[in-house]
Amino acid sequence: MASTNPRGGSNANGTKSNKFANVGAAAGGFVGAMGSSFVPPVNVTINRTTNNHRGSSGGGGRPHAEALLPAPDFSSPALVRMYCNSLRAAAVTLSIEVAMGAEIMKGVLAAVPDPEGRAFGSRIRAQKVARKMQRAADALRDAAKNAAACHSTFQQEYEEEINRVRHRARRPQQPVMNWAQQ
Repeated sequence: MASTNPRGGSNANGTKSNKFANVGAAAGGFVGAMGSSFVPPVNVTINRTTNNHRGSSGGGGRPHAEALLPAPDFSSPALVRMYCNSLRAAAVTLSIEVAMGAEIMKGVLAAVPDPEGRAFGSRIRAQKVARKMQRAADALRDAAKNAAACHSTFQQEYEEEINRVRHRARRPQQPVMNWAQQ
């Protein structure tokens, strides 16, 4: 029968005991714990999805574009402003969610071991994949900027028409009393 040495030496078969395996596992656990402190945990729920569909046809289907934006009715300056503001708000919200998703994806994929065993290979691969999602987040942020710029350009280009209606809609000013004339 082979006897094991509690001090970590070799047993009768000449193989090392589990002491070094346990030390390696402990070190790996420590490194894993340190790595996970820099990456958001996978099991934490970041985004909360709510169902705000009025009159939706049951079934729990995917939300459609009309859930995020009002109808594209541009018959008044107020409707143009409302559409541009809704688009900007939706794009900003989606940009933040997609950027967070990119960071979570990077953290999850970095934990997958590299098949070739390269140093930092898993992080490099994860960064390559997450970079595409980060670009999508950047594009959504740019869409929000362009929606705000659209409304600003609308105001500049149609300033004359807007002011013509705005002045007509105001109440006539009361005559100002000049106290200096006596």
